[in-house]
Amino acid sequence: MAALPYWRLSSFYLFYFALLGSTAPFLALYFDHLGFSSARIGELVAIPMLMRCVAPNIWGWLGDYTGQRLAIVRFGAVCTLATFSLILFDKSYAWLAMVMALHAFFWHAVLPQFEVITLAHLQGQTSRYSQIRLWGSIGFILTVVALGRLFEWFSLDAYPQALLVIMLGIVASSWWVPNAQPVASSLRTQAGGFLKQLTRPGVLAFYASVGLMQLSHGPYYTFLTLHLEQLGYSRGLIGMLWAVGVVAEVLMFMAMSRLLQRFSVKQMLMASFILAALRWILTGNFADQLALLIFAQVLHAATFGSFHAAAIHFVQRSFGPQQQGQGQALYAALAGTGGAMGALYSGYSWNTLGAGWTFSIASVAALAAAIVCATRMKAERV
Repeated sequence: MAALPYWRLSSFYLFYFALLGSTAPFLALYFDHLGFSSARIGELVAIPMLMRCVAPNIWGWLGDYTGQRLAIVRFGAVCTLATFSLILFDKSYAWLAMVMALHAFFWHAVLPQFEVITLAHLQGQTSRYSQIRLWGSIGFILTVVALGRLFEWFSLDAYPQALLVIMLGIVASSWWVPNAQPVASSLRTQAGGFLKQLTRPGVLAFYASVGLMQLSHGPYYTFLTLHLEQLGYSRGLIGMLWAVGVVAEVLMFMAMSRLLQRFSVKQMLMASFILAALRWILTGNFADQLALLIFAQVLHAATFGSFHAAAIHFVQRSFGPQQQGQGQALYAALAGTGGAMGALYSGYSWNTLGAGWTFSIASVAALAAAIVCATRMKAERV
């Protein structure tokens, strides 16, 4: 078996999630800086998430049909950089909406296909996935802390240029990664076509819970930074608070291989959903108390770390090698659908209902995901 290209794979995750670390905390802040209302901010943030509902499935089908997953990753990275650079030319709502849609169409082509390539490189070492993926979390941490400090000292007018530099890193790392194809498996659970595998017991319930979980994250990814600014936190401290959550996520990724040997994927997902419900209540109602806010951010280890790692394992076990791209793409699409709905509802409710009620709705969505998981999914160990 060929040596695992650990650092090449890790570098891609580092830059890819560094981009997420520059958009999740600061994109809404940038739109607020441009003078848009909370409703318009919610809509602009929702557009890339809505594109995530469509783009991964198109690219996922193409990747499975052609087998050219790495070519799709590289093409998507280059086009993401090219289309986002259009933001430098205009700042009107219609133009920004177009830029959000165009760059997201290509950006969301990239990760699901790269996940398949990573798992193909790992082959029998799938427990090492978390060790590679944690570099994405490190990229997120470095970016969110650095930009938090940067925007304390300088204007947010420099924000688009910062994103373009990170996108250039994604392009460069995508050309450094060697290709790999998933190998055929004789597992009984991977027999049949994509639709047949999709209708196996528990699979549709898993995807429904994914959508609900991401819906619950809508207020967090759209308005947390603005929420904390309104409570008097500095941008530097806000960046550090975002980083606290991702540090907890990194520690969780490091422990996931052992946890998945001890607990079933269903148990890990259930714990993630229940802790998410608690987290949103604390964030919406007690964020003015720093100790409780830090505790809520530490819960990111569950609401993203254990959830995502368990979900990736579930998708890999539920689909055959010829359907891996579509399975990962559907995961991304349902996450995008839920995230877009979360961004939209929070954008409309933020000024009318306030932070407390907006995050309480998110808590209810996470509890609904827990109920779906508890009643419809089977417990299978990795």
